[in-house]
Amino acid sequence: MMNMESSIQELKGIGEKTVLVFQKAGIQTIDDLLNYYPRNYDTYENIVQVSEISDDDVSAAVYGTVVQTLDVKRIRRLQITNTVIRDDSGGMIRLTWFNMPYLKNTLKRGSKYIFRGKISRKEQQLLMEQPAVFRVDQYQEMLHVMQPVYTLVPGLTNNMITKAVRQAIPLLEGYHDYLPEEIRKEYHLAEFHYAIEQIHFPNDMHVVMLARNRLVFDEFFLFILALRRLKDSTEDLYHSFHMQKTPLTDQIIGNLKFSLTGAQAKVWKEIEKDLLSPKVMARLVQGDVGSGKTILAILALIMTAENGYQGSLMVPTEVLAVQHFESISGLLEEQQLNFKTVLLTGSMTAKEKRAAYDKIETGLADIIIGTHALIQEKVNYKNLALVITDEQHRFGVRQREALSEKGELPHVLVMSATPIPRTLAVILYGDLDVSVIDELPANRLPIKNCVVDTRYRPKAYSFIQNEVEAGRQAYIICPMVEESETIEAENVIEYTERLRAALDDNIQIEYLHGKMKPKEKNSIMERFLNHEIDVLVSTTVVEVGVNVPNATVMMIENAERFGLAQLHQLRGRVGRGQYQSYCIMVRASDSKKVKERLEILNKSNDGFFIASEDLKLRGPGDVFGVRQSGLLEFKIGDVFTDASILQKASEAAQNILDLGELSGKPEYGYLDKKLREYMLSGFVRINL
Repeated sequence: MMNMESSIQELKGIGEKTVLVFQKAGIQTIDDLLNYYPRNYDTYENIVQVSEISDDDVSAAVYGTVVQTLDVKRIRRLQITNTVIRDDSGGMIRLTWFNMPYLKNTLKRGSKYIFRGKISRKEQQLLMEQPAVFRVDQYQEMLHVMQPVYTLVPGLTNNMITKAVRQAIPLLEGYHDYLPEEIRKEYHLAEFHYAIEQIHFPNDMHVVMLARNRLVFDEFFLFILALRRLKDSTEDLYHSFHMQKTPLTDQIIGNLKFSLTGAQAKVWKEIEKDLLSPKVMARLVQGDVGSGKTILAILALIMTAENGYQGSLMVPTEVLAVQHFESISGLLEEQQLNFKTVLLTGSMTAKEKRAAYDKIETGLADIIIGTHALIQEKVNYKNLALVITDEQHRFGVRQREALSEKGELPHVLVMSATPIPRTLAVILYGDLDVSVIDELPANRLPIKNCVVDTRYRPKAYSFIQNEVEAGRQAYIICPMVEESETIEAENVIEYTERLRAALDDNIQIEYLHGKMKPKEKNSIMERFLNHEIDVLVSTTVVEVGVNVPNATVMMIENAERFGLAQLHQLRGRVGRGQYQSYCIMVRASDSKKVKERLEILNKSNDGFFIASEDLKLRGPGDVFGVRQSGLLEFKIGDVFTDASILQKASEAAQNILDLGELSGKPEYGYLDKKLREYMLSGFVRINL
């Protein structure tokens, strides 16, 4: 008998090959399938005459006769199929499909169908791109019904997911809602069964909101409960490392080429106090881009080494690890300190890795810098007393734990450059104490911003060319299209080709995207760092990147597709050197709401201000708005947009824990079971 843990292969129409396609989207069980939420909905409109289509129509449905034999042309990797249809009133419209040559065999001249697709106009001629083809009876069934639209991977169609979900929903009948009724009533939450059914196949937008509120609450609630449990289990842990305050760190601070800001000095005192305490440190240092978190990490590592213990710093990319290794080694040399620093990354040769393992195990390595390679089985530490993770939202809880387990309850210091209001930070990082660096170094030139529409693009290219000729470098960011990596890659590649045609031949332009192999990505970033590349066209993979002081221009295409927190993060890739830097945000939309949002970024470089303003402007309940950040990859919730639900979930979780309900009342048994399951597998799915 099928249940939520059953494989999707038990559903009709899903064979061995289809299972593999679903797995690419992370769908293996019935539970995975039902929790694969639509990213939007499509409501099929009435059929119109070609003459009734206006320039404001994004899409349209036309009943027409194929009057031209389908023509298939190949342009590079694309196969383009064209034809023309005529409706009953004599109106004509050209249809275009990409990579669907087989239509030539099915759509014969003279046949009549309903065609529905995106509308555009080229040289006064109406075009319909990639239209779906329906029989009249098929279309009638879909009319005015909200159809779910899912994120797709190659080989997976919207129809395949819809069919599978329709089969799976009846299985919820035997599933007990794990949220007790009193919590559902108190927070006006829909039943789980109803929420799942309505999120996939809603009757209207009102029920979508009801369903979404419940599912967002669930995500936050379980996450916070799990975090609080983690905190309870680590709150009073004592370590065996006895550190003493030495004059060395004060000496280093005095010898730096710059002075610590007031905020840096305050946070350093908090870290120092933790390191001297007999309790295990679990602290988050949250600081805006360029606020100077790295120097605090270095001071903590040096203080640990001075006391005879090992400290490690884990970062998300190899290029960043190399950069940190070089800057720490440079500082130690400058200050004439003889602590041994070791680098460990995945791309090192087997011989290099063995040498690093040996130094780490014997204690010859005082400070260890690296990527995920630091937590591999082969790495044994002699006396690991401090674990630092940088750009922490790129690591999972499990990864953070895995590094901590390499030592005997080491101190944990977590760094994040994602500015979020403190009220949210305290909830989201419930297992950590929160420190905030809310001040930028005094010598930093503020980035000059401008928000423009696409007509400005030639001027922007000319500006970039001038900056490159002056010896500087530039980033251009392209968004992902429909969150599809395949399309994303093509998008960046095509853009790069257009840019090469627009700029002088002597300007070195390269692209970077998520589908590239790690080695390729590292090589591109290294070449950009070494100024072998002038302009880097990239997706958001550069969000967590290296420090390139020579880069002075950040141009972001389709800026309206990004959350403000993410735009701010991207902007922070420039303005890191002595030169004036610029951020050009290109919007493809003229909507008032888009202009308002981007204006917040235009007038301020303060990440904390941006985060709180964005929160005010957007508010809760924007169902399919722009995700605000890559901070925590919840399936449906967004910590910015859904801040009010986050606060309710936090309140509910705290009440339950305060009253000890999980270990008491029988009606909380299902919740306790769900929480245990979540702590085993759910954390892995969220980037904490």
